[in-house]
Amino acid sequence: MSDEEKFEIISNAYADLLIEYNDNLDRFNDFPNSSVNIINEKYAVVHLPVSNITPDSISKYGYSALPSCYGLLSAPGYNSSGISRLRNIPDMELRGRGVLVGFVDTGIDYTHPAFKNPDNTTRIVSIWDQTVECTDYCPEGFYYGTEYGRTLINQALKSEDPLAVVPSTDEIGHGTMLAGIAAGTPINEHGFMGVVPSADFVIVKLKTAKPYLKKFFSIPEDASCYQENDIIFGVKYLTLIAERLNRPIVICIGLGSSQGDHAGHGILSSYLSSTCENPKTAVIVSAGNEGNTGHHYYGEKKADSDPDNIELFIDNKNTGFSMEFWGLSPNSFWIDIFAPTGEFVSRIAPTLDRTLFLTLQDTNIAVDTDSKEAQTDKQFVLFRFQNPMPGIWRFLVYGGNGELPLRYHIWLPIDNFLSPGTFFLQPSNQTTITTPGNSGGPICITAYNYVNQGLYYNASKGFTVLNSPKPDLAAPGVNILCPGNDLFINATGSSIAAAHAAGIAAMLLEWGIIRGNYTAMDNAMIKKLLIQGARRSYNLEYPNPDWGYGILDIFRTYQLLIDDATRITEMYHNNFMHS
Repeated sequence: MSDEEKFEIISNAYADLLIEYNDNLDRFNDFPNSSVNIINEKYAVVHLPVSNITPDSISKYGYSALPSCYGLLSAPGYNSSGISRLRNIPDMELRGRGVLVGFVDTGIDYTHPAFKNPDNTTRIVSIWDQTVECTDYCPEGFYYGTEYGRTLINQALKSEDPLAVVPSTDEIGHGTMLAGIAAGTPINEHGFMGVVPSADFVIVKLKTAKPYLKKFFSIPEDASCYQENDIIFGVKYLTLIAERLNRPIVICIGLGSSQGDHAGHGILSSYLSSTCENPKTAVIVSAGNEGNTGHHYYGEKKADSDPDNIELFIDNKNTGFSMEFWGLSPNSFWIDIFAPTGEFVSRIAPTLDRTLFLTLQDTNIAVDTDSKEAQTDKQFVLFRFQNPMPGIWRFLVYGGNGELPLRYHIWLPIDNFLSPGTFFLQPSNQTTITTPGNSGGPICITAYNYVNQGLYYNASKGFTVLNSPKPDLAAPGVNILCPGNDLFINATGSSIAAAHAAGIAAMLLEWGIIRGNYTAMDNAMIKKLLIQGARRSYNLEYPNPDWGYGILDIFRTYQLLIDDATRITEMYHNNFMHS
């Protein structure tokens, strides 16, 4: 790749398209004056002049071609998961030794004591900072950002000005929090210790989403927002480091999006599910914090009944937002729009690959209907509002004739991308798991309060659109002590819970692979063991849309492993004695 093509990857003058090319290089002939960055034999990113991204780009390229936008899933309990009980058992001091924990997030404050050894050396194997541009020091096989290895980080730590040597830090603090919760070094005077304080870190600091993409989806300029393609490359980097070092790895994703069909069909979801199939690998993702934000509406009606009347309140601080309608097949849907003033647009029909431009007083609405969306068979409508007039908007949903019930979902953006005063007046808090938490392969973690044993108030809830059980498990995620800009802070959110679960997954990888007890340990086995050992309430039915299969408890998981081993030994002994 030439220097000019590398520049296009990071330049705001170039847009990014996620393309499914399936090893057919001729597919890129559809994009003249562009460069290509291959992800794998199935997906690639095409970089083309941003002038090609027009308001009707979804009808031109397809919905999945525009990278989805992801936000952070936390806001600035250790013994509750059975960790201390397990470590009191001789030979079960599982601290993650030999295991990598990887994060694709906002970076890391590598100078924080939570990421150092007692001799002031780093526990970080490498940092790929996508925001620091230096073409001579890109990771091998990648074409943007800068990679800092352990040797250079150690040199920085010895320097009077570490950032002059390794100019990578975490301005937001989110990645620092997650890494510390999963595997931070014990700091006794603060009563802090990560779940696996002997594991090593691999860190990806994401570059922020390009302005054209935030503008297209009306995401606030100051929102912490990241692109799907950069996350995918980050995951790819983590897996390559693990393969190069021949070490097991836990990958933790503390980001989420309300874009997509919420059925696990997106490109990032598919990529993570394939990553879960790698040996010696676990993938942990957050469930999201959308449960009680009023950002989801679910409708179900008979085909021949009156139209559904959906009410959406928009406050006067909202300058723009997007809204996605997903109608479940095989039915077709028509939608009327009524503004707060009573003006209306009649009957938006399920036409193919079309962008409508509507104006109601000062409000501009772009409506994309049933795009070239290869990822799903559902009817899709994207509404993009600019300068929406405040008040109650109404949407009347009609369905085609037929005997089957009409089912559909409408999602607003995640809370970080939307002003607080925009919500459905009759929302549903179910089916609010954010992407990629609703995909099949990764282990999806929701958050609970280990003090009062209650679910985190804003925790996203399942099941998926396809009625698949999600979340998988609950972990501590409310008011958790973690590294921060003021040395230590308390934080809450499902990404906090996911980091806790990532540490527990690393314990199982150490027990199975590093210690040789089960060298075939992988994501599927870790998910199975954690689900089997989870604590469950007699008052609930499982899998549960709030709690998944229960609360993480590594001590109970260990007991099941011991019981299974004892049972197998007894069976072998009995068979041997009677032979």
